[in-house]
Amino acid sequence: MSVLRDYAALVRSPTLAFTGASGERFDEVIDAEGGLRPSWRAVAGAAYDLTGDELRRIDEEITMLLADDGVTYEHPDAGSVPWGLDPMPLVLDAATWARLDVGLAQRAELMGALLDDLYGAQRMLSEGVVPASVVFSHAGFLRPLVGTGQRHHLLLSGADLGRDAAGEWCVLADRVQAPSGLGFAMENRRVISRVLPELYREAELHRMEPYFATLRSALLRAAPAGVDDPRIVVLSPGTHSETAYDQAFLANVLGFPLVQGGDLLMRDGAVWMKPPGYPERRPDERVDVILRRVDAEWSDPLELRAGSRLGFPGLVEAVRRGTVSVVNALGAGVLENPGLLPFLPAVCERLLGEQLRLPSVPSWWGGDPEGLEVILAGLGSAELSVRRIDGRSAELAGLGPDELRARILAEPHGYAGRRLLPLSQTPAWAPLDSASGGAVPRQVVLRSFTIRDGSTYRPLVGGLATLAGVGGLAPVTKDVWVLKAAASDPDQGVAEVAPLALSRATPMLAPRALDDMFWAGRYAERAEDMLRLVVATRAYAEQLDYSSRDAGGVVLGALQDAIVRLSPGRRADGDADAELRSMLLDTGRPGSAAHSFARLRDALEGVRDQLSPDTWRVFGAVERAASALRGSSHAHRVPDAAGRMLTAVLSLQGVTANMIEDAGWHMIELGRFLERALQLCTLLQATATTTYGRDADRAVLEGVLMSAESAITHRRRHRGDVRVVGALELLLTDDANPRSVAFSLRRGADHIAALPASTGSSRPERLMEELRATVAEVDLGALTAQENGVRPGLVAFLAETSQGLQRLSDAVLAVHGVRAPEPRALSSLALTEERGAVA
Repeated sequence: MSVLRDYAALVRSPTLAFTGASGERFDEVIDAEGGLRPSWRAVAGAAYDLTGDELRRIDEEITMLLADDGVTYEHPDAGSVPWGLDPMPLVLDAATWARLDVGLAQRAELMGALLDDLYGAQRMLSEGVVPASVVFSHAGFLRPLVGTGQRHHLLLSGADLGRDAAGEWCVLADRVQAPSGLGFAMENRRVISRVLPELYREAELHRMEPYFATLRSALLRAAPAGVDDPRIVVLSPGTHSETAYDQAFLANVLGFPLVQGGDLLMRDGAVWMKPPGYPERRPDERVDVILRRVDAEWSDPLELRAGSRLGFPGLVEAVRRGTVSVVNALGAGVLENPGLLPFLPAVCERLLGEQLRLPSVPSWWGGDPEGLEVILAGLGSAELSVRRIDGRSAELAGLGPDELRARILAEPHGYAGRRLLPLSQTPAWAPLDSASGGAVPRQVVLRSFTIRDGSTYRPLVGGLATLAGVGGLAPVTKDVWVLKAAASDPDQGVAEVAPLALSRATPMLAPRALDDMFWAGRYAERAEDMLRLVVATRAYAEQLDYSSRDAGGVVLGALQDAIVRLSPGRRADGDADAELRSMLLDTGRPGSAAHSFARLRDALEGVRDQLSPDTWRVFGAVERAASALRGSSHAHRVPDAAGRMLTAVLSLQGVTANMIEDAGWHMIELGRFLERALQLCTLLQATATTTYGRDADRAVLEGVLMSAESAITHRRRHRGDVRVVGALELLLTDDANPRSVAFSLRRGADHIAALPASTGSSRPERLMEELRATVAEVDLGALTAQENGVRPGLVAFLAETSQGLQRLSDAVLAVHGVRAPEPRALSSLALTEERGAVA
C-alpha cells in the first residue's frame, strides 16, 4: 500500500482532526479538497510508488549513509548522537517560493540596515521607533562595538519560518548571530538524492551547489579594503559545539581552514594564525576575514567576556582598526531579540521606505503597556509563549502562572511573548505507527538562509526543515525541495558566479591542528596493532585448551600478557573471550581498540575540514562491527568483528595517502610510525624477553610475527624454522620491512625533516638521529643472550628504545605543536576584594 495514499486518507479522515489551538493546520501535501498540492503533483508518479517496506529500507539506508559521512549532532548532555533525517522531503513549488524569496531578501536587508543603525547613528532609538530599553537591556548589544564602523555587517542571515492555518508564511525568529544549518542542509540533500534517486530525478528542483560558490565569492569580497588575496578562516567553538559538523562541513566545502580561538592572535593591530613553533617563531599568515561561528560575547576575553577561551584577546580592537572583517559582525546577536519583532514594520518603513513583506509571528514586548497587558492576559494559555528577551522559553517552563507573573511585573522590559501558531504539517516517517501506514502528520519549521553579495541579497532556494514537537536527542530534519518554474531555470537563480582573480593560497595549519593530526596517526596505528594482536590471540585460543601448558599454550599466555601491557586492566574473572571483547568494545579502557577509535575520532573531528568525506566511513564500519558483536555472544564473532574493524582502519591509510603532503599529512604519518615502533617494543617486551624452551620460543616468535604482520615476510626471507636472531633482525633492524623499528624510524625522520619548524638541528631531529644510530648499531647476538630464563640485553634495549621514542614524541609536540601557555585570568578576585585582602 502506498504510504502517500494512506497519509492522504488519514488527513481526510473526519475522526482524526490534526488541529491546533486555533483550528485546522495547513497540510504541505494534501489540500483542503483531499487532493495533492501542486508541488507534490509534479512528483506524484514516483511518490505514489513508495510503500511502507520501501520507506523502511530507505530509512535504514539513510542511517547508514549518515554514519558513513560522520554526521552527528553534539548534544549538550549526551555528546555525539546521530543526526536525524526523515526520508520524505518538504516539497515547495516555484510560485510558493517566489513570494517567499522576495520577503526573505527584504528581511535580510532590513536586518543589516537596523544593525548598522544600532551600532552607528542610532536614529531608530533617538526617534523612538525602537524603545532604547529593548536594545540596551539585551545581552547581545555589545557596547564596545558602538561606533566601530564595521563593514559587511550581515553577510549570511537566517530566519525560522512557519505557515499559519491559512498557509501564509511568517517569521518565527531571526537567526543572525552565527546562523547554523547550511552544512546540514547540504548533507541532507546528498543523502536523500542517493536513497530516492527516481524521485530526485523526476523532480525539477534547484540544486544547492551554486549557493556555496556564491557564499565563497561573497566572503572573498568581504576582505578589508586594499586586500587583494584575502586569507579566510572559519572560527569554531570546537568539536563539542552542538553544530560542530555543520561548521566543519562549511570549512571543507568552502576550502577555508577551520580554526579555534587558541589558533589565532592579535599582533601589530591585525589578526594572525599562530605558526608551528609559536611563540619563538613569528606569525607570517595574516587573517583578513573570519567567518564566525562563536557567539560574539565569547569572542574576545579582553573586552567582551573575561575568561572565555572560545575567542582570543584583541579581536574587537582589530575590528576597530578595520584590519579584519568579521562575518557576521560582532554584536549581531541583538537582532535575535524577540522584543524587537513588534517594531520591525515601523523600522522597515523608516529605514527602507517599504512595507514589511514577510511578517513576524504576532509578538509583544513587556516594556510596552499594551504588550504587557496581552502577555499577562495570556499566561497559562496554550496559544502564548513567554520568554526573556535574551533567554529561552524553556528557562521558564517550570514556573506557574503566578510566579511567572511576578517575575514579569518586576522586570517587564526583560520579557516578550509570541503567539503559538498552528504550524503547517507534513508527513513524517513513523515505522512503528501501523495505523497510519508509516507516515504521520508533524509540524514543520523551515530555516532559510540569505547571502549578502555586494548590494544583492540572495536567499537559498531551499533550506533546512525541522519537525517540531518530535522528541529525541537530535533534531529530526527534512530535505527541502523547491521545484523550478521551468527546467531551463538556473539553479539557485545563479547563471554564473562572478569570476575572481586566480591565485594560489598557502594552506594554513595551526599548531593545534598539527597536534590533532599527530595524535590521529598514533591512535590509528594503536588501533590497528591491537586489532592484529586480538586476531592472532583468538586464532591461538581456537586451537588450544586453556589449561594446556604446551608450546601453543605458552604462545597464548604471552600474547595475552602483551594485550595487558598495551591495555592494563585484565578482567578479574580471567575470561579470555570477555577480555578480547573488551578490547573491541570498551571505550573507557585505555589502550583498547575501542578507546583508540574513540580518541582517533576526537582528533580527526578537530581537523575535519582537512579530510576527505571518505574518512568517516571508517567509523561507520567500526560501529556496525561493534554493534554486531554486542548483539551476539558467540565466540567466533570476536575475530569476525576484529577483522572488519581492521579492514576499516586500513582503509584510512588509503584516504590519507591521497592528502596533499603538507605539514598536517607529515604529522599524521610521523605519529603513525612512532606509534608502530612503540607498539612493537611493547609487544616484544611481553613476549620475547623471556625464554620458554626451544619449541616454545619458536612458537612464541611465530605468534609475534603474526601479530606484527611479518610472518609472510619471514617465511620468504628464512627457509628454516623461526629463530630468535632472524625474528629480531626482521622486527628491529631491517629497514626494508615496513613493520620494523628501523623502517619506522627512517620514515619518521623524513617526516620530521619536512615539518616547517625543523631546522636540521632541532631537538626532535637530534633525538631521532640518536635513536636510529642506536638501532642500527645494536648487536643482535647480545640481545639474544640468555641468563636465568631472561634475555637481559633485549630487556635493556627495548626499555631504552621505548623511552627514547617517548622523549621523541614529547619533543615533536613541544616544537611543532601547541607551545604557548594556556590563557588565564589576571586574578580570580574582584578589584575590591583584592584591595581588601591587601589591607
